[in-house]
Parts: sequence; C-alpha cells; structure tokens
Amino acid sequence: MESRLEILNILIPMALFLGSFFVFLFIWATKSGQYDDLDTPSKRMLLEDEVDLKE
Repeated sequence: MESRLEILNILIPMALFLGSFFVFLFIWATKSGQYDDLDTPSKRMLLEDEVDLKE
C-alpha cells in the first residue's frame, strides 16, 4: 500500500508543474497576439490578386 502512495509524491508535483507551464504558455500566446485574428489567414488566399504567369 505504501508504494502506491509514494508514486503520488512524484505525480502530484509533476501534474502541478505541467499545468502551470501550459497556463503560462497560453497567457504568453494571448499577450503576444497569437489569437488576434483567426479568420483572415484562412480567407487570404481568396482575396489575393491572380498572378499572371504568361510573361
């Protein structure tokens, strides 16, 4: 029974570290503008002018 509890000493700090790491990455991504405009990049290729390849 005691060996099962010893694994919690590893898993709980690791889970807290990974959770806080991903929260930090999400906050960093939103502050750096990663999620500012999600619609334009997918429609940009439809809005670009056609390139004349016959030169």
